[in-house]
Amino acid sequence: MFRGLAIAGMVLVNNPGSWEHVHAPLRHAEWHGFTPADLVFPAFLFIVGAAIPFTLAGYGDRRAGRGELYLRILRRVLLLFALGLVLNLATPLLQWAMQGKAVDWDTLRIMGVLQRIALAYLLAMILILALGWRGRIAAVLVILLGYWAALEWVPVPVFGPGDLRPDTSLVTFIDKLILTRPHMYKGRFDPEGLLSTLPAVATVLTGYLAGAWVKRTPVASRVTVRLAAAGIGLVLLGWVWGLVFPINKALWTSSYVVYAAGWSLLILAACYELVEVRRLRRIGWPLQVMGVNAITLFFASGIVARLLLTLQTAEGHSYYRWLYDTLFVPWAGALGGSLAFAVATVAAWWVALYILYRRGWFLRL
Repeated sequence: MFRGLAIAGMVLVNNPGSWEHVHAPLRHAEWHGFTPADLVFPAFLFIVGAAIPFTLAGYGDRRAGRGELYLRILRRVLLLFALGLVLNLATPLLQWAMQGKAVDWDTLRIMGVLQRIALAYLLAMILILALGWRGRIAAVLVILLGYWAALEWVPVPVFGPGDLRPDTSLVTFIDKLILTRPHMYKGRFDPEGLLSTLPAVATVLTGYLAGAWVKRTPVASRVTVRLAAAGIGLVLLGWVWGLVFPINKALWTSSYVVYAAGWSLLILAACYELVEVRRLRRIGWPLQVMGVNAITLFFASGIVARLLLTLQTAEGHSYYRWLYDTLFVPWAGALGGSLAFAVATVAAWWVALYILYRRGWFLRL
């Protein structure tokens, strides 16, 4: 249910009818700050981590089982990263196929959402398998405090330490050094860059710690209360920390990790109470349909959106824009039509995933 809610939120946020007309809650913060849209990606990483204890339970301590686990981890990481590269290549390849425009390999973006999931999952799994319970908690603290210290006190050539602007932060400096500017998002700043993936590992680990605790605790409403209490505590802690180290999704600041983890715990508490305690599974079933094929949904929706943006009408507009202008703007207006387009996109993909669900077709990475 949680995974389905997170991926539905990602598709909703990523597919407005027009980026010029987006309701404020569905628009990412321009830089420092937090909106509901800024929660969906860390919530997805959180639930990736929360699912790990249940996955590991099937392997135990058997040497053969561990070997199989390591191969599965590597396979999943490589496939996720490859799918992310395909998404980055989709628009250039479609433009080449349909418009004859040459693919510019020198500006191909390397990182992306799926690449971040892959790397954060890989590093989190290494720490989970190498450390005990206390070591995992310590790893979260070291990552968050270390990242804070690095961004505040490690000097960037010319600009010095503590500069958190897009072009001059340590995050951008490291990404330009390793990825090089042409291979970053729009050649300026990469919101899913390399250095900022490190605190995303802490997001996965936080989800793991929550999932491991839930797994070993008997089902009861007190679990809901404790999850909610922890969530409120982290929201407050993240907000206070944000006063000195701003909450920032693009930089994935430590305060942002804590703040978003708090909200994720609150959502987990609500899902747990409804599904596990009160057994109201039918409420979560529509989201389950999306959750069991979450990566399929993210990848396929990204490909289709890129296809619609590349295909041109006789008037020279994209079919994406044509659908928005023709089917939604006339009755809902520019702003309402943009939201209606996004909601319709989620609904259409739910129908497609329901067909897969009924047939038992699930993409296993």
